[in-house]
Amino acid sequence: MLYKSPLLSSASGSVAGNVFSRNAGGNYVRARAKPTNPNTPAQQAVRDAMRQLVNAWTNMLTDPQREAWNTYAFNTPTLNRLGDETTKTGQQMYIRGNIARIQAGLTRSDDAPITFDLGDFTAPTTFTADASAGTISLPFTNTDVWANSTGNSMLVYMGRPQNPTRNFGKGPYQLLTKIDGDNMTPPTSPKVATSLFPLAAGQKVFLKINVTFGDGRFTGPSFVDNIVVP
Repeated sequence: MLYKSPLLSSASGSVAGNVFSRNAGGNYVRARAKPTNPNTPAQQAVRDAMRQLVNAWTNMLTDPQREAWNTYAFNTPTLNRLGDETTKTGQQMYIRGNIARIQAGLTRSDDAPITFDLGDFTAPTTFTADASAGTISLPFTNTDVWANSTGNSMLVYMGRPQNPTRNFGKGPYQLLTKIDGDNMTPPTSPKVATSLFPLAAGQKVFLKINVTFGDGRFTGPSFVDNIVVP
């Protein structure tokens, strides 16, 4: 957990079962616990993608390509979970921009973006989770730039259904579907996908949405939730 403290500018070590430390995202504290490794298929896919990208960065990219990613990272800060700006390394931005593309079966972008931003999109504000059909129907804006260019995709992630009183989605989120852009015929809204999990009326479903651009940019997430209908 990231934290801000009026008393501690920094802290490191363990106190009363809590571990204090700092990384590129800022100060954080977590409970001291023995790590577990469920090794689910989703986790394996992420690890495989990570290994592929680290190998590509080290052994396949040219020095000019790596330097271009360093330049992109320098000019494109990201926000941590507390809303503070952080600057990643070129390798971190290369992995950030490509790991979701690999998971979604999209082409890896080895050339760094020449536009110094993360890209943007119109965030969906609603969707329908249908218990009887077992589907998620997501309206989206198909006049956005991403939807009108081949190589871009909207990636939709789903969390497990939760009680309707929950205000915040509890991960992990898993890839539900992707919506591919097309420079000739943009995708048709809404996108209907089979739910990853059984649905029951009255539950609450949370979605996380990002857009990946073919030039390697990867937007920040947008979150939306709704109650499952019968």
